[in-house]
Amino acid sequence: MTALTLSTAAAPGLRADAIVIGVAKGAKGPVVAPGAEAVDKAYDGRLAGVLETLGASGAEGEVTKLPAPSGFKAPLVVAVGLGSEPEKDAGFDAEALRKAAGAAARTLVGSKKAAFALPIGDAADVGAIGEGVLLGAYSFDAYKDNGKDPKAKNGKDPLAEASLLGAKPRDKEHKAAVERAAAVAEELNRARDLINTPPNDLNPEAFAAVAQAAAKEHGIKVQVLDVKALEKGGYGGILGVGIGSAAGPRLVKLSYTSAKAKKHLALVGKGITYDSGGISLKPAGHNETMKCDMSGAAAVFAAVVATARLGLEVNVTGWLALAENMPSGSATRPGDVLRMYSGKTVEVLNTDAEGRLVLADALWAASQEKPDAIVDVATLTGAMMLALGSRTFGIMANDDAFRSAVHEAAEEVGEPAWPMPLPEHLRKGMDSPTADIANMGERMGGGLVAGLFLREFVGEGITWAHLDIAGPAFNEGGPFGYTPKGGTGTAVRTLVRLAELTAAGDLG
Repeated sequence: MTALTLSTAAAPGLRADAIVIGVAKGAKGPVVAPGAEAVDKAYDGRLAGVLETLGASGAEGEVTKLPAPSGFKAPLVVAVGLGSEPEKDAGFDAEALRKAAGAAARTLVGSKKAAFALPIGDAADVGAIGEGVLLGAYSFDAYKDNGKDPKAKNGKDPLAEASLLGAKPRDKEHKAAVERAAAVAEELNRARDLINTPPNDLNPEAFAAVAQAAAKEHGIKVQVLDVKALEKGGYGGILGVGIGSAAGPRLVKLSYTSAKAKKHLALVGKGITYDSGGISLKPAGHNETMKCDMSGAAAVFAAVVATARLGLEVNVTGWLALAENMPSGSATRPGDVLRMYSGKTVEVLNTDAEGRLVLADALWAASQEKPDAIVDVATLTGAMMLALGSRTFGIMANDDAFRSAVHEAAEEVGEPAWPMPLPEHLRKGMDSPTADIANMGERMGGGLVAGLFLREFVGEGITWAHLDIAGPAFNEGGPFGYTPKGGTGTAVRTLVRLAELTAAGDLG
């Protein structure tokens, strides 16, 4: 991980490989953002003009490099776009700072130290910049051949150290902000590592072992149900999905408790470590990224650990429903009926609609503890990707006010999301002549149908929300802002924010 330091030092005298400054998109061209006054002065106040000559406009994510002015100990200035210049007396929003810091950190791969002279108005800005740096500097090189050259990993090592100029080392709020940023970003990056790990190395048992090790390190109670325990407990959904694989399923329960907690939040994550579709085999071209189908469980795992590291005054229980969905002679067939942990029976019409089956068992298990709220996270449906694209996740809930609160939390931390309905008329499409419910309904509105299915397995009177992160969980395109190619860690920050709001009594 990149090391974060806070500094009140002046940019000219700071020994670093680069000075990062912000540039905004003004009405008449690029505008140098606050924080870069010393740099602008060294260019005789003409830095904006120099940047414009080099083609810079201040657009979001745009990076322009130029030699540092005479007298600077750093040889390079990196100007990163912040987007439109804010209204007078208004600062840049946290997400603009986060994205700019991430974009700059990505371009500084191979550097030992960079000084970030971005606009800082308060502690929230410090946290946003720190978070952006740590997320943007992420790389996954575990499977690259180092050879004899340690720098052969993906070309170069990530940025080693980032000094946040204008952040005060002795200010309690600034220190707390950067410590929070480090805890959340480190755990989010751990989720990214899990998502990016090939499925031959991350099956349900291996994922459970990672969770056990982290739980031991951070004082989290952990319980792992293996195949025998799942059979004894009657977890027909998880077993039905995992029965076709040589790598048996697991249900992992992570419990973080605080002596001062007044509320209990339960988090449930879909953890299909590889999804072939089962007997309803996915067509060619749809299998290659299915190692990411455990992104929901990775997000829940990371959020529980981050909550523990932050010492939040809330009880948080994470449920990781882990299975590998494979075709074999023992696999569940279309037409089979599973008896779920809740006692309900489900007719399986499509074995590729497996995520809702493992989540159903975990949701019912979570409901037995009567938490104040349950939030599940899953790469659940292609339909949600068609509806919202590749960067936005959908939110469904059995309570409109709670759905709005989750949406606000997601937007606050910079995770694009959109509230979605649960139309009652779609429930009839899952009626089965054989079982209590089928795992498929109408094709149109498939993401909403999946939400309605999950709602059937939430305990009566419990507030619940469902996050379908199928779109943003895995980035198949090029990196942008602080988002890398591959696993993104989507929903981790939303879940942590929900835990913070619950601890503060602001989530109902």
